[in-house]
Formats: sequence, C-alpha cells, structure tokens
Amino acid sequence: MRFLVVALFVFSSPAAFADRPNILLVITDDQGFGDLGVHGNPILKTPELDAFAKQSVWLKSFTVSPVCSPTRSALLTGQYNYRTGVVDTYLGRSMMRPDVPTLPEQLAKAGYRTGLFGKWHLGDNYPLRPEDRGFQETLWSQGGGLAQPSDHPDADPKTAYFDPFLVKNGVDIHEKGYCTDIFTDGAIEFVKKDSPKPFFAYVAYNAPHGPFQVPDSAAAPYRKLTFGADLFPKAGQPWRGPKANERDIADAYGMIANIDANFGRLMKALEEKKLAENTVVIFLTDNGPGGVRFNGGLRNRKGTVYEGGIRVPCYVRYPRVLKAGHVVELPATHIDLMPTLLAMAGEKPSGPVDGRDLSVPLKNHPGNWVGRTIFTQWHRGDAPEKYRAFSARGPRYKLVQAAGVQPGEKWQPKYELFDLANDPFEQADLTAKLPDEVAQLKREYENWFADVTKKGFEPVRSHVGSEKAPFVRLTRQDWRGPKAGWTPDSVGQWEVFVEKAGEYEVTVRSKSEFTSCNMSYGKELKGLNDGDKETAKTMKIDLARGNLTLMALVGRDGKSWGPEYLEVKSVERK
Repeated sequence: MRFLVVALFVFSSPAAFADRPNILLVITDDQGFGDLGVHGNPILKTPELDAFAKQSVWLKSFTVSPVCSPTRSALLTGQYNYRTGVVDTYLGRSMMRPDVPTLPEQLAKAGYRTGLFGKWHLGDNYPLRPEDRGFQETLWSQGGGLAQPSDHPDADPKTAYFDPFLVKNGVDIHEKGYCTDIFTDGAIEFVKKDSPKPFFAYVAYNAPHGPFQVPDSAAAPYRKLTFGADLFPKAGQPWRGPKANERDIADAYGMIANIDANFGRLMKALEEKKLAENTVVIFLTDNGPGGVRFNGGLRNRKGTVYEGGIRVPCYVRYPRVLKAGHVVELPATHIDLMPTLLAMAGEKPSGPVDGRDLSVPLKNHPGNWVGRTIFTQWHRGDAPEKYRAFSARGPRYKLVQAAGVQPGEKWQPKYELFDLANDPFEQADLTAKLPDEVAQLKREYENWFADVTKKGFEPVRSHVGSEKAPFVRLTRQDWRGPKAGWTPDSVGQWEVFVEKAGEYEVTVRSKSEFTSCNMSYGKELKGLNDGDKETAKTMKIDLARGNLTLMALVGRDGKSWGPEYLEVKSVERK
C-alpha cells in the first residue's frame, strides 16, 4: 500500500504575483499544549498569543512528532520524517536527506523571498544547511540548539542563550543580546524589506527548550510564585504540582513570556508595513513540554506518543480569507502544513507528499474530506524498529504502543486504545472492548511502517572538500557509533563524503587538554604525540574522493576520549 498522496484541494488558481500571500511560520521549541493562557493556564501570561488565537482559525486536534527534528523535517517536506532520513535528534540521526524537496525550495522557485531565523536542526554542514535547502537568508543556531555540543567552540554552555554564536548566511557570527530577541530582530528586518516579491519567513525559536536561560526581567514574576496543583484546572490527567523543579518552571514560563512579547513585535511589524491582511501567520510548537509542568490535562509530555507529547497549539490567521474564531475539529498534523501553504500560494507540491491540503476545512467550506489514519513513531536508535513507541490515530480511535523509547531497553508491547472524541485525555483503555478496532489500526500501522522505511537508513553524510563549503566543523551532534554520546569519555566517528581528492588540514579540538592525538580515515592512520598539553592539534592528511569514516582519539595520562570538534579544510597544493 502507498501512503503518499497528492494534496487534494487547491486554495485558489495560480493568482497574480502581487496577490500571493506572505507567509510567516512561527514555531517554538518544547512549548506544550498547556503553556498558553488561552489553553487554560491560569499563571502563565501570554497576552499577544492569546489575542492572536482569537483572530485565527484553531486546528484543535493538531499533532506533531514527540521530539524536535522529526517534527521539523515533516513540517518542511510534507512527508513523514522516516522518508526524509530523520529518525532522532542527535548522533547523526537528525540529518535530512538532501534530495527531499522542501517548502522553501518550492516557494523560492515560485518567486518568494525565503528566510530562516532560529533553530534548524536538520544538518549543520553542506549540503544539509538551511541555505542549501531553499532559504535565501539565514540566521540560525546549529545542531539541536544553543548550549549543546554543536555550539561554537568559544561558546559557554552556561550563558549560551545570551550573546550567542550563530550562523548568518553561511558565516559564523557572534551576536549581542538574548537569542529570542535576536531571531525576532532578524525576522522583522527581513519582513520589512521593500520588495515586489512575497516572503516566506520561518521563525523557529529555540526557547523554551532547556537549559532554562532567560533574562531575569522575564522570569522574575514567576520566580515569586508556587505552582501547586490547587492553582490549575482539574480536567484530564491530574497535575500534582512540582516536586523540586519550581525554578525550572518559573524560568520556562519566563522564556515563554519573552516569546510572547517577541511574537507581538512580529505582529506589529506586519501592521506597520500594512501586510497583516495578506499574510498567512501560523503559530505552533514542535512537541509537548520539555519539563514536568502543567500540560492542559493531556497525558504525559515530550518524548511520548501520548497526546501530551504530540498534541500542540496550532493557529492560522489569514484575515483576507479566513474567518477568525473558526475551529477545525478534524485531526490534522505537521505533514499537512506544506501542501496547505503551497496551495495558499497558488502552487502544488512538486512531488508526492503524505500530508493533505487543509484549505477547505480552514475556510469552513464543505468538501469531500475522507477520513484517514495519522501515524506517529519515535524512539532512540540509528533506525526505526517496528512496534516500538508508536501511535495510529484514525478519525475517532487512537491505538497507542508507548513502550520501547530508550535504546537497549527491555520492552514488551502494550497496546492501548482510546476514543479521542470522548476521551481526549486518554484515561479509558478500550482494547478489551474493541479488539477489531485494535487489529485494524495495527494492520494499518504495519503497512505504513513498511512503506516509510523501505529506503533504509544509511547515514546521511556531511560533505568535505566542496567549493560551496571549503571549511567543515564536525561536532558530537552528528557523530555515530556504539560509544558515541555527549559525556566526557564518549568516542564516535563521522560519516562524510569527500567531494574532491587531495590534501586536507584537520584540526582536532577537545575541551580537555590532551598530549596525544590519533586519527583514522578509511584504512589510513595518523598520530601526533608530541607530549605538549593542548586543547587543539592540527595535522595534514590526504583523502580520496568518496564515502569516508573519520575518527579521532585524544588522550593524556593513560586515558583516552573523543574530541568535541573535528575541523576539516581543503589545502591548495602549491
């Protein structure tokens, strides 16, 4: 069975160029369903987003993947993340295949200005960077976010959200200010440029993802509070209040309050340029909350296929066409936004997609909307395994098998069935009462899994020796191997493609001083053991064209470990 479908509805016939809408897509990181005032949070103040929600169409049953990269790849391609090669968030598993068509590529071909401001998380090096995938202007953080191993060697993880190291149009820069403010400044400058072309601005805030680094002014009102269960609504799964993480909740709320203020700045910029009426603005988040806090009564949080991990806010405002206050009850998901936005721009996907064009339900027009099943799966590991941590949601019932998230975990499948129409909080398991429904959804999942995984999961590779990126910095974000990780003693390897045979200069960097450095590249070995204590050593090696595994090991006093960075640069022979 094939699950790829072509978008079913066209928003309008290809319009005159000037009539095409601008598109502003705003996504936040680890902000849960309960992290909005409009969703019943009585403590968190989000006046700008609450006002925006009232001006918008609400996709009430909107879901994403349980974690960052899978959501982002599906959002920008209209395909389930397994088709794109993205299976996880780190260790080389969040690099998106370079041949998968993206939303910015197609909009750019249609005449749009395209810009990314914020978190990318789909590959740090050529040909995987946002500037390689259709974004003409970029201001972005590498890897999974600031204060992570992909951050610049000079960054301090304790203060990385302030004065961050970013990449602007392919060049490393050191900005001043708070990250969310900086990304908003970049987006506003892009939006307000005088141009005859419409724009697509993708604003992907890395907040409120931990670490919870936030301006004191934003967090101060929440640091004075307690977060007991008696202060929050009682509907759904009970919120029992924090045990020891009140400061984390306060700081996360401060980060969201800062996002809210910056979102207000974006809306004001549209008003000042008289663009609001003809701009499609979408606000959503990438998964459930990244910490233990109130989640609107939904079950569980980020990293699970329960509703608390995958159901998120999603609001669409387009004053020229859509009626404010309309609620779409139909289940919708991240793969739907690409075909929908292309349709709003008068375009169709250049190839098959898994998602559906939501134009008809957004406009509240009758249409032949055929029921479907939406699939979600995520667990750690280099490749997906059947039955591990998945859900299959039909028009009414949702099958959940939540076990098996962690690598090496001993798990047994436990199937649960929920009637989401009458039990949105997933409290009553109906597997014993409705075995035929369980069997049907399980069969559909098995067919889906076979289809989306049939290309396999060979490593997606960074390129070295390319004229488009002669300098490449490899980090622990993208290394692989059984001992790869983010701990001080981790050891991994990088799978790369060498575009040009020749001599390369390689610098090995470690946060801890080392005296010895040994490197392997294919069948070749090279060592540099001069006895000097350093945090970086440079050597020259010859590389052949083709796929290659790079690995380095540094050591001192009888101990060895993998470096944090491997920097590779082409050397011009004299």
